[in-house]
Amino acid sequence: MADLEKGTGDWRNQTSITEFILLGFRNLHELQIPLFLLFLVIYIMTMAGNILIIALVVADQHLHTPMYLFLGNLSCLETCYSSTILPRTLAGLLTGDRTISFIECITQLYFFGSMVSVECCLLSAMSYDRYLAICKPLYYAALMNNSVCFRLAAGSWVSGFVACTITTCWISQIIYCGPNEIDHFFCDYTPLVKLSCSDTHLMALVIFLFTSILTLPPFLLTLASYVCIIATIHRIPSTAGRQKAFSTCSSHLIVVTIFYGTLIIVYLLPDTDTLRDLYKVFSLFYTVLTPLVNPLIYSLRNREVKEALRKAASEAMNFITNSNLFCM
Repeated sequence: MADLEKGTGDWRNQTSITEFILLGFRNLHELQIPLFLLFLVIYIMTMAGNILIIALVVADQHLHTPMYLFLGNLSCLETCYSSTILPRTLAGLLTGDRTISFIECITQLYFFGSMVSVECCLLSAMSYDRYLAICKPLYYAALMNNSVCFRLAAGSWVSGFVACTITTCWISQIIYCGPNEIDHFFCDYTPLVKLSCSDTHLMALVIFLFTSILTLPPFLLTLASYVCIIATIHRIPSTAGRQKAFSTCSSHLIVVTIFYGTLIIVYLLPDTDTLRDLYKVFSLFYTVLTPLVNPLIYSLRNREVKEALRKAASEAMNFITNSNLFCM
């Protein structure tokens, strides 16, 4: 018994890991600067596009409808989402310093997981809104208003953060006794849990269940909504109207499919050494690509958003002109 206690004590004394090393794209030595420039441009465009959408939705009274309130929430989410992943990745690519403290890693893990969970719920709520607007237009005002929109959006945020609070607190309490290299470009659940020397079988099962609940039902709801929408669009008499509506909805469906598809591949399929680099590529789709294209696909192609943008630009030009005249 004394030997067992001594062995346990020695084992616990080895759990003093205070930082991790994000291996990221270390195999691409000659592409570090090009990758840095590419991700920097993507980050700037993502932030500019989403912040613009938030500003337009807040400032323009005509956009205070459920559809655009959902889009404002999505843009706010994508702004926080990108800021959780890309700044640390950019710093590692530029300086070569891939170390991240234990606290920073757990914090990044928490916010990343929460944002992904919120986005899954929010995309399904947005697809339900579009389903009601296109397939049930007579009932839309009764079933979807600003109050219902607020409850759905708030429910998405709360459910995502609560679910990830449970799993992240659990992960932060397990024992890490080395090695401390995370084979990813950010702190993700699977590679981080693999570094633990605790028994993580129950944790892996719980994370799998949470992931399944937060991805599969919203994905199926979103897919079913867009299938019904496309079927309704096909019954539109006007060919031009049908093509325009189909183009918009098909773009939404493609982005949603890419987001959910890569997410499901990374988290619900077995993690093997041969597919690890491929999983990094898939991770880029839902961490880097979708925050960039969502404001383009969902918002900036809409007539109302274009009109609000044109109005805001005109007011800004008038303000600048009047300021210059005043100074003269």
